[in-house]
Amino acid sequence: MMDVFRRAAAEFVGTFALVFVGAGAVLVAAPSAGAGNLEVALAHGLVIAVMASAVGHISGGHFNPAVTLGFLVCGRLSPVVAFAYWIAQFVSAIAAAGLLKWIFTGETQATLGSPAIGPGIEPEAALILEAILTFFLVWVIFATAADPRGTFKSIAGLAIGFTITFDVLMAGPLTGAAMNPARALGPELLSGTWDDFWIWYIGPFAGAVLGALSYEWLYLRPLSPSVVGPPETGVVEPRPGDTALS
Repeated sequence: MMDVFRRAAAEFVGTFALVFVGAGAVLVAAPSAGAGNLEVALAHGLVIAVMASAVGHISGGHFNPAVTLGFLVCGRLSPVVAFAYWIAQFVSAIAAAGLLKWIFTGETQATLGSPAIGPGIEPEAALILEAILTFFLVWVIFATAADPRGTFKSIAGLAIGFTITFDVLMAGPLTGAAMNPARALGPELLSGTWDDFWIWYIGPFAGAVLGALSYEWLYLRPLSPSVVGPPETGVVEPRPGDTALS
């Protein structure tokens, strides 16, 4: 039980940092009248890269209920641990938003950095965008942090941070590129901003499950008993999960 608490505590700190720095960057950039997406993208990407590198060995560095769901449906996380992660992630997101509300006053705090649909974007398109962006994120997490054969596992945090950065660079002005129900809930709850709120819950959860299952079954749990490596290597070797599925 103490181990679960310690892992959840790491998730609390990481998620708090994400919402505090990420939403805070949005609030700082707000007076720039549409400018500042680069700064917002870097803030989100850097905080995740640092925190995932710092506590990834403790909790896996999810900081995102959608990512946790992806690991749960693939059987890589027990329901008890997943539930503890969700509590830590959502509570810390609300706490971070509360601190931002206290720091920023007046019109600046308006929506507390809640994700929003950009001009000309339909809700259905925003939903698909959030699902795709989260698919990319979870795909990279599984490839770098869950796949034991990944040669870049030691720098998984950097790759994950870069993924969030390019997602926000592309879709920040379109959907807010939250990719994270906790990142959405904290600011939404304390600012009362609920316009099209379902987008930032259904989209990330669906994208995460699709990304997790597709990588799991394509590369970590193949139906055949062996795997052939890249064509130029000619390697044939067992993959993780082969024995259990044979």
